[in-house]
Amino acid sequence: MAKQLLSSKDRQRLLQAARAAMKNAYAPYSRFKVGAALLTNKGETFFGCNVENASYGMTNCAERTAIFAAVAKSGPKMMIRAVAVVNDQGVPCSPCGACRQVIYEFGPEATVFFQSKKGWTGAHITELLPEGFRLK
Repeated sequence: MAKQLLSSKDRQRLLQAARAAMKNAYAPYSRFKVGAALLTNKGETFFGCNVENASYGMTNCAERTAIFAAVAKSGPKMMIRAVAVVNDQGVPCSPCGACRQVIYEFGPEATVFFQSKKGWTGAHITELLPEGFRLK
């Protein structure tokens, strides 16, 4: 799969939007705030934050919050070009497995930016989810 190029300006804009979204996170249990922002193939930007719940399984990650907001506004044919993920602890934090699968569903060519052990990293979604699938 061909990797899509994203300008450093677009990458910085996504990271900035993710940081702003992170401030709205509802994380009273973990105290680990996460923000995400995505860029669609049409140039729209959407963002989300993690929303925890006393019933831990009902918690929603920042990445999926952003994706669901994008689908709610733009419809099910929305395609993700890139996603940026940040956290308030400054620690490595890539999308969880569920988020990787949802990113792949709407962006099989997406690039994901996140803080890794080596610093800020950009990875193609298939590097993060080599066996992702779509039922289309």
